[in-house]
Amino acid sequence: MNKNAVFQLIVAMSIFGSVGFFSNLTGLPAIELVWIRCIFAAVFLCIAWIVTGNFKKERWDRKELFYIVSCGIANVLNWVFLFKAFEMTSITIAITLYHLAPIMVLAVGTILFKEKMTKFTYLAILICFIGTIGIVGANGFHMNSASWNGIIYSIIAACFYSTTMILGKSITKTTVYATTFLQMVIGLIVLLPFIHFFTYRAIETSQWIYVITTGIVHTGIVYILFFSSIRQLPTSVVSFMIFIDPAVAILLDIAVTGTHLKWLQLLGILCIFVGLFYSLKANSYNIDAGQKKYMTCNPKKVG
Repeated sequence: MNKNAVFQLIVAMSIFGSVGFFSNLTGLPAIELVWIRCIFAAVFLCIAWIVTGNFKKERWDRKELFYIVSCGIANVLNWVFLFKAFEMTSITIAITLYHLAPIMVLAVGTILFKEKMTKFTYLAILICFIGTIGIVGANGFHMNSASWNGIIYSIIAACFYSTTMILGKSITKTTVYATTFLQMVIGLIVLLPFIHFFTYRAIETSQWIYVITTGIVHTGIVYILFFSSIRQLPTSVVSFMIFIDPAVAILLDIAVTGTHLKWLQLLGILCIFVGLFYSLKANSYNIDAGQKKYMTCNPKKVG
């Protein structure tokens, strides 16, 4: 196994786990934060794209450009709703519900891609549903509360995150640098009509440090580390690394911001993590089944 790739992935997921903590320190509303984040990330990724020479190797495909644009729109909406969730509920609850995305991908995969539903799939969906009900119902179902709105935003963000993952499967020819750079530019264009520019004048110099960090570090550097590492690692390793992101986020939320959760919320979070584990088992089962089928159909390939 490529140890350097493993280290890169651990660093990437650990950094991204702190994005909620940094976003709250910027003092910017969600839409303005995402827009300015896109600017810094786009500049960084464009420079990296040129410096590495990857811009000379691009193979542009009209159909794939459509997927990149669609993926970019879904990705920017995913960020907006996630940062809105951070504003209205605890980072722990928001990031936990956000990680329902892999479960959603599993469910959608059975419909769109005709993927087989295994016992692990059913179990993952059921456990995550129970966990979600636990988190949502911990404070009662008061739909006019800020916490309730934060929960809803987290689930909507997870929906767009899962859409991003599904669309991303179809992008294979364009390099990571070009794909992410174009997605940042798309984010700038999509959000421009909704930006209140006076909010940028209201934040202090120290807050600009956090803004720049979320753009360059949490987006530009993390994207490069993440996508360059997953191409060199087996799916099983990449899948289990997904736990690092929410673990870091929850530890920061509890240790730094002093968040206290009710027992029902803790139980709900535990259920979602268990469900996420079983979703990875389901994915692993499907991969193994596919490989066995391939070996059966192609006996000359064995050995």
